[in-house]
Amino acid sequence: MINHEPRVPTTDPVVTPRVAQTSRRDANVVRGLLRQLPRGLAAVVLLFFILSAIAPNLLAPVDPLAINPVEAFSAPGAGHLLGTDESGRDIYSRIIHGSRSSLLIGAAATAIGLGLALVLGTIAGFGGRWLDFGVGRVLEVLFALPGLLLALVFIALAGPGVTTTVIAVGLTSAPGYARMIRAQIIALRTSPMVEAATVLGRSRARILAVHILPNALAPIAVLATLGLGQAILWAAALSFLGLGAPPPAPEWGTMLSAGRTYLSLAWWMTFFPGLAIVLVAASSTVFARSLKLGGTR
Repeated sequence: MINHEPRVPTTDPVVTPRVAQTSRRDANVVRGLLRQLPRGLAAVVLLFFILSAIAPNLLAPVDPLAINPVEAFSAPGAGHLLGTDESGRDIYSRIIHGSRSSLLIGAAATAIGLGLALVLGTIAGFGGRWLDFGVGRVLEVLFALPGLLLALVFIALAGPGVTTTVIAVGLTSAPGYARMIRAQIIALRTSPMVEAATVLGRSRARILAVHILPNALAPIAVLATLGLGQAILWAAALSFLGLGAPPPAPEWGTMLSAGRTYLSLAWWMTFFPGLAIVLVAASSTVFARSLKLGGTR
């Protein structure tokens, strides 16, 4: 007798786990790519502006100081990608050529801040209780003052200018870095590695130079990348107040200051330099945080 009942398909016990494993692997790959996406975008933005600082004529061959009154206040378009200012100068060219001065100001200010912080943090963390107490009180006084106010006081005493702005921004960023470096040195000073070196009769100078400073300087790259965006923001704020690079220098803060007068007439004079500042500051912060997270895994 023939059985006409429909046959129920059987599932292969081997195929189903393989499909599930492949799906999980694909999902993990997608999640990994999504996690790396902000870091990749930040790296692309930073590389673009670094290239702009190194070879601005490659990306913008137009002279950023060339005046053309006929094309003054031209809106963004085919002739001028980001528009022109009140003198007919090309905004795109000025932003590209201004990358060098803005990044150099930020990098120099960060280097000054980290250098001073390294000295103060080393003295406080390795110099003994009284030195730690004295340096700590100085840092607390500096922390009590707003950073921008401290920079304005220094510029009022030393006079405005690019060099003064760099030093002022470096001085205002040093206290925060100094506290981080001090904490690193104190943690290393009580580590088994340093205790073993002390038992072996190593001198304090050798312990500091060989065992403590190389390990304490490990997070400096992350601190420097984080500080770069902050230094550029502060330098742009000082230039916006007229205390940085004098006009018509193609510096982002100076361009912001010049464009605020014509904000209702030519919004692009302020918008695009501000966008450049935000992109560099945000990208450096995202990239530095990804480096920090990557180093802690």
